[in-house]
Amino acid sequence: MNKTGKAAVFVGANKPFEIREYPIPEPADHDLVVRVARTNICGSDIHLWRGDGDLKNLGTIYNMILGHEMVGQIAKQGKDATRDSLGQPIKEGDRVVFTYYVHCGNCKACYQGNTHMCMMAISSVLRPADMPPHFIGGFSEYYYVKSIQHVFKLPDIVSDVSAAGANCALSQIIHSLHVVNFSFQETLVIQGAGGLGLFACAVAKESGASKIIIIDAISERLEMAKRFGADHCINIMDYPDPKQRINEVLKQTNQWGADVVIEVAGVPAAVTEGIQMLCRGGRYLEVGCVSPGHDHPFDPSMLSTQNKTIYGVSLYPPSSLKKAIDFLAQNESKYPFKELQSHEYRLEDINQAFEESDPHNKNKQSSVTRASIVSL
Repeated sequence: MNKTGKAAVFVGANKPFEIREYPIPEPADHDLVVRVARTNICGSDIHLWRGDGDLKNLGTIYNMILGHEMVGQIAKQGKDATRDSLGQPIKEGDRVVFTYYVHCGNCKACYQGNTHMCMMAISSVLRPADMPPHFIGGFSEYYYVKSIQHVFKLPDIVSDVSAAGANCALSQIIHSLHVVNFSFQETLVIQGAGGLGLFACAVAKESGASKIIIIDAISERLEMAKRFGADHCINIMDYPDPKQRINEVLKQTNQWGADVVIEVAGVPAAVTEGIQMLCRGGRYLEVGCVSPGHDHPFDPSMLSTQNKTIYGVSLYPPSSLKKAIDFLAQNESKYPFKELQSHEYRLEDINQAFEESDPHNKNKQSSVTRASIVSL
């Protein structure tokens, strides 16, 4: 095994990543070092890379390693790190996924079992890469897993391509629909057909949704959404006026509106629009807007006079990651999970990958809907 490993370090908004080498750490007794197989480029990674919003309040955001939708193989294990979080024996070479945040275990949120709401959970991924153990992001050859994180051994039936999306997008969707209590025979509108939106189609379909409506501006994504269970697609290019899109949702729901609308596009203006797509007593799920400093006006009477509710969701509890693995194992052959990643790049080509993944880049030559950085 090499003594050092490479990592793509984020040094500033709109700046190229720097490929650096760091010593591969020896794991503590209960910790693991994972050899990263692949890491997807998530929309939140793109937002940080572009410098969207007011990032000053996010803590350390430069000289860090981005990437969290990942899967890998155990490269080193501490002498007491012999089982995963479910008690299954693990060994070097086993494929695993793990919660990518590190909670403190001592705050009010942690005591209440809401480890994903811990103040340290989000800040734990914002550490400088030069600080040992260095490898705390997915865009690198290795990742250091602490004992407080949850680790799950992957079943053979779940491919690396599918599993990478479990560690954020799928887990996030499973948790979000649970929070909003989405149930059998309800209608769902999904604003955005990226990774989160596509997973939302599949999870809602398996939950017994009566109708799934998805909205996006990219026709390739909408075609993929149909394969993931969407019943009706609304192309923003065909319905450029928000009123047109709202009226189309009403038309598709017998003028009643959707029981649940979920925003996973990361567009603040979509919130005002989505609330108007809800039925009376409907629930709005805000998941996609993660860049601070943006706002958009809306009429609060749309909530009070129609008994609508807004839920905000960030991260997910460890149990949702296990549910995501089970979901993939049960539906690996039913949905085209392996086709979610349209392009693969080497770690050394990460700058090209981000440029070609940026939906705002009008000069890009390749139609990249979702990219992965592949190390193994």
